[in-house]
Amino acid sequence: MTLSTRTWRTGTGTVAVAAGSLVAASLVAAPATAALNQQGCDNRNNNTYSKLLECVRVEGVREHQAAFQAISDANDGNRAAGTQGYVDSVDYVAERLEAAGWEVSFDEFPFTYIAASSLQQLTPVSADYETGAYTGSGAGDVTAPVVGVDLALDPPRASTSGCEAADFAGFQAGSIALLQRGACSFGIKALNAEAAGAAGVIIFNQGNADGRFDLIVGTLGGTGVVDIPVVGASFEQGVALAQAASTARIVVPAPEQRPQLNVIAELPGRNDGNVVMAGSHLDSVQAGPGINDNGSGSAALIELAEQLSNHKPENTIRLAWWGAEEAGLIGSTQYVAGLGPDELDRIALYLNFDMIGSPNYYFGVYDADESSFVARVPVPAGSTAIEDTFESFYTVRGEPYDDSAFSGRSDYQAFINNGIASGGLFTGAEVIKTPEQEAIWGGTAGEQFDPCYHLICDTFDNNSMKALEVNSDAVAFAVLTYAYSTESVNGVRGKKVPGNFQVPAPAGPQFSFAGPLGGDGPHEHDHDGEQLAD
Repeated sequence: MTLSTRTWRTGTGTVAVAAGSLVAASLVAAPATAALNQQGCDNRNNNTYSKLLECVRVEGVREHQAAFQAISDANDGNRAAGTQGYVDSVDYVAERLEAAGWEVSFDEFPFTYIAASSLQQLTPVSADYETGAYTGSGAGDVTAPVVGVDLALDPPRASTSGCEAADFAGFQAGSIALLQRGACSFGIKALNAEAAGAAGVIIFNQGNADGRFDLIVGTLGGTGVVDIPVVGASFEQGVALAQAASTARIVVPAPEQRPQLNVIAELPGRNDGNVVMAGSHLDSVQAGPGINDNGSGSAALIELAEQLSNHKPENTIRLAWWGAEEAGLIGSTQYVAGLGPDELDRIALYLNFDMIGSPNYYFGVYDADESSFVARVPVPAGSTAIEDTFESFYTVRGEPYDDSAFSGRSDYQAFINNGIASGGLFTGAEVIKTPEQEAIWGGTAGEQFDPCYHLICDTFDNNSMKALEVNSDAVAFAVLTYAYSTESVNGVRGKKVPGNFQVPAPAGPQFSFAGPLGGDGPHEHDHDGEQLAD
């Protein structure tokens, strides 16, 4: 790991509320407080819950999201790792944190950038299709006739397309092989096509069951599996491409080495041997600007940092804006891998904020105690205490909340793999909201928690003001709690947060995902990409 101080400029129902506490009442009322102007917040030490939550404002979060939107607008509509949009996002975060007095450094890591792939049908219809390259694909720009290979387009669509070399009998070398999902791995299909002389491959979804109609992009089973470009398509697109006299152009750009940066900011504490970390990923997908995913978490951390700039914490606070999360958690993984044992031991806990303002939201807390979801990853000691802290915040604010699977499928993965207690917040991605969840949190049943997840429409408008307002306060509440003491997490005693606030016991999750231990998987936020085998 390389840390430097050089600059880099290349170009966010009802539950019981604890009674008998004036501070609890002030926390409930915090979003409506308007008496203190911003200058007053900038000039004082926000060292209590009531002070900090009074000054952490959704308007500030939205200011930073607007900046991310402007950066995206100026850079081909996205802020993906490896692009100028990401460079400009790094610059923006660093400039705001430096201006607030934080110690800012940059953590560089290697990154292989691959520009977006494309699929265009030329005849007998002209159309541009959403696509992506399969992991293990070769690079190339191919325009050629499309030849369907042993397709099963009529029900029941029991496809074995491309699974045997014999399927390619009579295949015209130099053509694009059109293959249908089913029966064998994507890698076998692609290897057989390459051996038959295909110049490129399109693998489309099978169309035989729920979940097998939309765009399919998976893995060939490794890196560099074939030398020819392999892209994905939906079942409907596959049917169009299977027409007689079909021609197409497929493009999979060659990879480029483009080292990237994480932004790391510290506010030194009296106990520098006990570090409280919080992070969010800064990059978007190539398909859109990523203002909820994850301009929401990134913006909330900037707002928090600015409102803590005059605070002298008991424990050192370290904030991180990760790069290349959308490409496989690369920035955070490389950062943790570069820490020696002594540096890892200094980190008391890690808090992750990835998608905290979804427009059709629910309030989700990583389920460390596994009351709803069986964790398929290690749950380090102390993680349940972090879950309780977030749940206590929602309880005192009178907001219903629920569990989100402790899956490791965001930037906390590398931390939990190294035994560091972790927790975080999540407001939902591609999963469909149920009528029960609509009754609890409002919104619209039958639609995704984030209808624009990983799409071009994940813009400034693709956020819930309510979710951003509540969760930016939840972020601040948790970080301030642990800035004073991490005793509940790792046994290191600190100090009580001033103000005589009594943290209430959690009211309990809603269990709206099929009940306690009712399921896992479908409700996970998966940035690793779907690893589909057939």
